[in-house]
Amino acid sequence: MAQDYRELAAVFVGGAIGTLARAALQAVAVRDPHHWPWATFAVNIVGAFLVGYFTTRLLERLPLSSYRRPLLGTGLCGGLTTFSTMQVETLKMIEHGHWVMAMSYTVVSIVVGLLAVHLATKMVRRVRVRR
Repeated sequence: MAQDYRELAAVFVGGAIGTLARAALQAVAVRDPHHWPWATFAVNIVGAFLVGYFTTRLLERLPLSSYRRPLLGTGLCGGLTTFSTMQVETLKMIEHGHWVMAMSYTVVSIVVGLLAVHLATKMVRRVRVRR
């Protein structure tokens, strides 16, 4: 059986684009464990919104495609978002004694991320499908 590498290529291309976008934002952001990490927070919330949008749109609105979801969901959103950076930033806040900010950052990131997915899903479903 022949291996289809196009799906893997779609993940790679999407991941490269997402990672470059995140790296560009992180490059201009100031990393300071005494302040809220806005760059990471922003890419994670935008990524959560895009996951909700792409997943709903691709599964409910567009014809099936073998490459859209790997390109946009797994690749782009996977490269853009960064849970591992969020964890490191949270640990640095704790190491510097900023327990309340660390807890707030974690809880707010999760709650706002889930709300972003929910909002994107509602937005896609609200648009009428033309037939």
